[in-house]
Amino acid sequence: MTIQKIMVIGAGQMGSGIAQVCAMAGFEVILHDLNEEIVHKGISSIKKQLQKQVEKEKLTNSEKEEIIQRLNVSSTLDDVKKADLIIEAIIEKMEVKTSLFEKLDQLASEKTILATNTSSLPITEIAAATARPDRVIGMHFMNPVPVMKLVEIIRGLATSDEVYEQIEAVTRKLNKTPVEVQDFPGFVSNRILMPMINEAIFTVYEGVAEPEAVDEVMKLGMNHPMGPLTLADFIGLDTCLYIMETLHEGFGDDKYRPCPLLRKYVKAGWLGRKSGRGFYQYS
Repeated sequence: MTIQKIMVIGAGQMGSGIAQVCAMAGFEVILHDLNEEIVHKGISSIKKQLQKQVEKEKLTNSEKEEIIQRLNVSSTLDDVKKADLIIEAIIEKMEVKTSLFEKLDQLASEKTILATNTSSLPITEIAAATARPDRVIGMHFMNPVPVMKLVEIIRGLATSDEVYEQIEAVTRKLNKTPVEVQDFPGFVSNRILMPMINEAIFTVYEGVAEPEAVDEVMKLGMNHPMGPLTLADFIGLDTCLYIMETLHEGFGDDKYRPCPLLRKYVKAGWLGRKSGRGFYQYS
């Protein structure tokens, strides 16, 4: 099967970023969200990003228009019938994802590949909600999608070699670097990154240093482009907490125990950039 049309489900920051890179790579794209307003907001965000590329002379105006022409909006799940590949980029909750994959399995063509952009949840469990676990796979894009080169490709227990090879080829066509990863909690990226962020939070919690000092040490001493607490605010502290809980539950090891200060901030609604306050304040 040749993949020509890709449907991205979820028009938030990740979903619209995935839709953008797919359209830029020449694929016909359907960007779907149940909330029509969010879909149009996602398309508007893509147009702004493309205009910036034009201003930097990385795209011509006609190329920008061709990319926009390849983008279609959808607010009905029936549109999955038109797609060769579906990439899900919705909320990071297992029950929501498995419910969606059950519906996708019933609506989509039997040849359609179902991919999830989950950052930490087991692909095998998501695939088990369908009657086609061999055609379910993880495609974990990094944020911001148009900039970051990595895509972790995660096989579920039943994912076929043919599906893996097709997704690897699509990833390369998107001008991304595919890395094969096995189906373990957090995969590679978040299994390493999130405990580091959690330890940085423990450092603040225990009074070892202020957030600014922790970030400076990691930037200047370890050559990180962004300090771990600034990064946590960028990701969203609620997302960080959820991934740490997934790691803790998945491995049953207390080294993944979320810091109490992280829980406290999330309960207070201090979620980082998106709420205006996390470890830092944002205007």
